[in-house]
Amino acid sequence: MGYFQLLKKGNKSSGIAALGNTILAIIKGIAAAVSGSGAMFATTIHSVADATNQGFVFFGSALAEKEPTKRFPTGFGRVVNLFVLVAVIVVSIMAYETIHKGWEIIQHPKESTSLWLNVLILIAAILIDGFILIKAMKEVVKEARVDASGMKIITASFKNVSYAAPPTRLVFYEDIIATFGALLALIFVLLSHLTGLFYLDGIGTILIGLLLIGIALKIGYENTIGLIGVAAPKRIIDRIGKIILDDPDVVDIKDMRVLQEGRQYHVEAYIELIKDLSLAEADDIKFRVQDNVLKDPDIDDATIGIIETDEYQTWKMKEKKKKD
Repeated sequence: MGYFQLLKKGNKSSGIAALGNTILAIIKGIAAAVSGSGAMFATTIHSVADATNQGFVFFGSALAEKEPTKRFPTGFGRVVNLFVLVAVIVVSIMAYETIHKGWEIIQHPKESTSLWLNVLILIAAILIDGFILIKAMKEVVKEARVDASGMKIITASFKNVSYAAPPTRLVFYEDIIATFGALLALIFVLLSHLTGLFYLDGIGTILIGLLLIGIALKIGYENTIGLIGVAAPKRIIDRIGKIILDDPDVVDIKDMRVLQEGRQYHVEAYIELIKDLSLAEADDIKFRVQDNVLKDPDIDDATIGIIETDEYQTWKMKEKKKKD
């Protein structure tokens, strides 16, 4: 598969967010240079960090779609976690620079110029970041396979963000902070101008830097455990268990392990079948169950084993229908 075709498979949320934040970073950077506002500088740095991160993650998510090779038989799913961790390093550096800038403003406060330019650009930033955030929320709901529309998308996205792909989670968290950071910058720009307390600009700048640190810690932790290899959420395990038990010849699941790698899952399960089957029949059933599991688009590979039925129900799920 060519790299251009891989790019087409890249995470859409991160691609749109990278483009939007690049435009915002340029506009904000011009305003920060003209006005000298610390809060505007902070939100510019935030947009630069977001654009860099989301660009990294977009390319990482595309590379993660590369087919397995002999050297890498389990595929490249965890590559996206590695790219996100690189993005976290960028966020951390930007956070330090932002806090440092804010402290300088507090020590040496001065009036910024071009108030209305700053206000207009920050309002535009809130609208653009808000639009990107809504797109990310819709993507979270889609990837989590939740039925939600209208205003319900907001609550559904917060409840189900852990089921979304790592790049989508990154965009979701970052644009919450970006939208709130732009609003925070707008408030402190106006406060410092209206009160004449110009050090407030520095306080707003530091608060935005602290928000960046918070998001870096959150995303860094999630992707570190993703690189190590983490068990799939219970809802995913139950979904796969239902697929297996829906087969009329499967009576129980003795054991199952589902490992999350990037946005994909690797399944290893040992199942019990109805009695008095020939080896050939049992083999056919095993491959049928495996094929049914692999029909789930989130399952990357599945290994199914068969063991003797012990007459004891191990898998605790809703009782499956008996074979007619």
